[in-house]
Amino acid sequence: MFSGKVVLITGASSGIGAETALDFAKLEANLVLTARNKENLEKISAECEHVSPNKLKPLVVVADVTKESDIKNIIDKTINQFNKLDVLVNNAGILAAGSIENTFLDQYDSVMNTNVRGPYLLTMLATPYLVKTKGSIVNVSSVAGLRSFPNVLAYCISKAALDQYTRCVALELAPKGIRVNAVNPGVILTGIHLKGSMSQQEYEIYLEKCKSTHALGRPGETKEVSSVITFLASDSASNITGVTIPVDGGRHAMCPR
Repeated sequence: MFSGKVVLITGASSGIGAETALDFAKLEANLVLTARNKENLEKISAECEHVSPNKLKPLVVVADVTKESDIKNIIDKTINQFNKLDVLVNNAGILAAGSIENTFLDQYDSVMNTNVRGPYLLTMLATPYLVKTKGSIVNVSSVAGLRSFPNVLAYCISKAALDQYTRCVALELAPKGIRVNAVNPGVILTGIHLKGSMSQQEYEIYLEKCKSTHALGRPGETKEVSSVITFLASDSASNITGVTIPVDGGRHAMCPR
């Protein structure tokens, strides 16, 4: 399905990004995998090469999407290696807890720089190449961009911004044949909440609560998100642009009563 196509995925060293990389590898894509964690990135790269029908070796670029020089390096290395770009998956993101009373500017800046500013600049630099291939962009947002939740203020703001960014860029690039869409996961079993300051015990209680906060009665799996990402990037979604698709077990539709 993606034979001969070049697919760039940020945050590819774990969670949804790693699963998405494996899916694209199975579909014969030439991969560019980027993240901050070199060891994990190389591990996922080896797994992608193993599942690739033609044993294609991904290009690995260690990078931090909050650093402009790193983002430029990602694009430079991609074009130097493959001379084109067909699909951009803006997946890198961080989660941080906090309310208006204790989300100080350093946390706000960290979340916004990673979740919004990084994708903004990477997309800007990638667009000239995507225009040439009439490519596709998929942003990994969150149900927190569609619905409001307390105590994850900066994160909710960042994902709402990413959703609006998705729609605006979709309209701007549609005349040039580029489609831009987003997936909005609910709680997915990735460990991001542990990185976002939850303890193991708090995380287990949180997952138990998902039985009542998600209509399907459970948290989601990374595969359930990656399959939607590959669909949106594929020709099967050729008439879809500017959408934000919840992949959240129905959480976006729920309302306490």
